[in-house]
Amino acid sequence: MLTSALRLPSALGRATLALCLAGGISLGHTAQAQEFPAFRQALAETISANEGASAFYRDTGYEPLWTGADSAPRREALITALSRAGEHGLPAQRYDVDGLIAGFNAVESERDRGELEAQVTKVFLQYARDLHSGVLNPRQIDSSIVRQLPRPDPETLLRDFAEAPAASFLRGLAPRAPEYARLFRARNDLVRVIEEGGWGEPVPQTRFTPGTSGEAVVALRNRLIAMGYLERSASAEYDAALQGAVMAFQKTHGLEQDGIAGEATIRALNVPAEDRLKSVIVAMERERWLNIPRGDRHIWVNLTDFTSQIVDDDEVTFETVSVIGARASDRQTPEFSDEMSYLELNPDWTVPRSIIARSYWNALAAGGARQFQIVDAQGRVVPREAIDFSRYTPANFPFNVRQPPGPSNALGEVKFMFPNPYAIYLHDSPERHLFGRTVRTYSSGCVRLQDPREFAYELLSRQSDDPQAKYHRVLNTRQLTRIYLDEKVPVHLVYRTAFTDVRGALNFRNDIYGRDARIYDALLRAGAVADALQS
Repeated sequence: MLTSALRLPSALGRATLALCLAGGISLGHTAQAQEFPAFRQALAETISANEGASAFYRDTGYEPLWTGADSAPRREALITALSRAGEHGLPAQRYDVDGLIAGFNAVESERDRGELEAQVTKVFLQYARDLHSGVLNPRQIDSSIVRQLPRPDPETLLRDFAEAPAASFLRGLAPRAPEYARLFRARNDLVRVIEEGGWGEPVPQTRFTPGTSGEAVVALRNRLIAMGYLERSASAEYDAALQGAVMAFQKTHGLEQDGIAGEATIRALNVPAEDRLKSVIVAMERERWLNIPRGDRHIWVNLTDFTSQIVDDDEVTFETVSVIGARASDRQTPEFSDEMSYLELNPDWTVPRSIIARSYWNALAAGGARQFQIVDAQGRVVPREAIDFSRYTPANFPFNVRQPPGPSNALGEVKFMFPNPYAIYLHDSPERHLFGRTVRTYSSGCVRLQDPREFAYELLSRQSDDPQAKYHRVLNTRQLTRIYLDEKVPVHLVYRTAFTDVRGALNFRNDIYGRDARIYDALLRAGAVADALQS
């Protein structure tokens, strides 16, 4: 049985806390006046390692935030927030609520009070950092997660907190994106499901089609009822209602929506609620890493879902199927955010050195791969017969390898540019057959779009009365041409195995690169996972 992630103070701690919160720590006016330098010195010494916090206290004359007679609302708000940290998938023991309460109870001098003031500030800053932008540093877990975390500045945090209503400020530290609130609710729902025994017995590994009947169908029906996909019923027949529930389940799990409960569908159905909770906890951490303005209009590429979306005010206005990087470690699509600034029609393709080495060098050296040109640093074509390939390797080859625009160009007819250090962009592709696959991990890292023209039309719709005509007018020149966007559009390449739609429906996808498993293990080591999930 999963125990609640909520940690409340002990009975003794609660009694002590009531005294502390009610009136602060009082040593008498005379003692306070005489001993204030001891408070200030202890606070300055204990907080000195944190430059931002030190600056805050220096500028405020070492006025207490937590240990003064008028600090009760702040103390109460912080203790309440820390006691509920587990509900956010945060490492509650890191903040040591009982230890803080014991610290308040143990104060006997102004020096003790100064040290306690510094301790509470350190806990506040750690909690604020964790809730605002994540417990972990993703680059230390996977080198393909190259996000710049929006870490809050300690001095600014303390200044803003000192001037704001404490409880509302602490609540506002969490990501404000609607997705985080929906994931938070989904986590709580899954905790309740687990506490109540889960979704019941697994469904037998068989194949269910309309017309199937028997006890196995009852097990399938019961599982879907428990998961909320079907109204309660007792039929042993695979009827239309059951088929509709299977299709709804398939949709939220990225499966082919054929209404047939085959091997892949049954395997997904039998994933226990505990494992789904792990995915949601990881998704919440990922949301904290992305606690930045998304953009009223932005592009959202969920790698695990193989889709690219244009989103306006939290509503998807266009979506297309995508192909992403292969599973090999050197071909996986990285995760980061940037801004799209232009479209390039009739693009050429300058082949990256890594791809030359992996796929084309031997053919080039043997006189093949004639779809490519060899060009110098000034962009001039170099005759192949003038090059002695035996003198070079892919690493020291002094020329670029370029594929000119054309119907067979690897980038197709358009690419969508958000210049970045990783040479990743969205583009068309002549390999149309790959878009029909269920798992679409075939590129060398870039994201290929099934409907690039329509994607372009939508992007251009805000700056052209007839975006289709504009697009084709440029395309028909057959010359490499850039169309700049009047307003740059944020692009977010994300990796979510658990996510919601705007109605709050929870979706799950496979961990295709194994990244979420590594993140979960790191969260486990950090203590950010409920006890019942650690076994």
